[in-house]
Amino acid sequence: MKVAFFDTKNYDIPGFEEYGKKNGMKFKFYETKLNEDTAALAKGCEAVCVFVNDTVDKNVIDKLCGLGIKIIALRCAGYNNVDIEYAKDKIAVVRVPAYSPYAVAEHAMALLLTSIRRIHKAYIRTRDFNFSLNGLTGFDLHGKTVGVVGTGKIGRIFIDICRGFGMNVIAYDKFPAKDSGIEYVELEELFRRSDIISFHCPLTEETYHMVSKETIGQLKKGVVLLNTSRGALIDAEALVEGIKSRQIGAACLDVYEEEGDVFFNDFSGHIIADDILARLISMPNVIVTSHQAFLTEEALNNIAETTVANLVAFSKGEKSGNELN
Repeated sequence: MKVAFFDTKNYDIPGFEEYGKKNGMKFKFYETKLNEDTAALAKGCEAVCVFVNDTVDKNVIDKLCGLGIKIIALRCAGYNNVDIEYAKDKIAVVRVPAYSPYAVAEHAMALLLTSIRRIHKAYIRTRDFNFSLNGLTGFDLHGKTVGVVGTGKIGRIFIDICRGFGMNVIAYDKFPAKDSGIEYVELEELFRRSDIISFHCPLTEETYHMVSKETIGQLKKGVVLLNTSRGALIDAEALVEGIKSRQIGAACLDVYEEEGDVFFNDFSGHIIADDILARLISMPNVIVTSHQAFLTEEALNNIAETTVANLVAFSKGEKSGNELN
């Protein structure tokens, strides 16, 4: 099988080359993202492998089908960038549902601790031999209430981590985990009670802009928001206003609503055109990482292994269990 990889980074290649070689696959790696203009790069291949910011809409699906592509392999868990309904009966779509839930949950906690204990600010100060503690006062996590939105594998691991800190946990999920011992509440109650809210749910029509101009008023004043899931769960413009009004005390973002043209690229020598992102990064109580939560050695290995296994199963006419359509 020949596979065209889009939006490829250097850290993607070693794992895929290892598992691809074992299974007799040939890979073409492209740095460019998949969209209507770049789909032609898949010519001569039987499959494409895409990531979170590739565009797989109706037009792209039609182009891929016209090129003879039989399967779209997502090397991630989320699939909001793929028109699954349109792909039905046209082209197969598979994903990696759980590459390393520990990686994402641990990153969420790392962001939280960095924010509330001002570790990022202390690091910058001490690099300049400034050992003052002024302005670095944080707060204990022990005894605080954390609201977890989404209790899949990542959400439940994050809950376990929070319990280790002695936090009180409440959660919201449209499909509660049975016999989990988790206290489920309605979303409005979670917003009202939580000192910290962490988002671990997929992006759907229902979850789009869960945090919005209308819902920010429901939040407990001074709440800390964590988002390591999908950027559009939070209305970025409303977030800026919520922080300015002091309703939101801090925000830790590994994802951003309009990240597609920014994240995974080096713009250190350029002026960012996205004014909202620039404002968020400039705020002292906001931490932004660039969709980094998944990035561990274990996760990269699992992504490569599972993606190749999905492709092998398809080539044999078998089911991998990771099909989306």
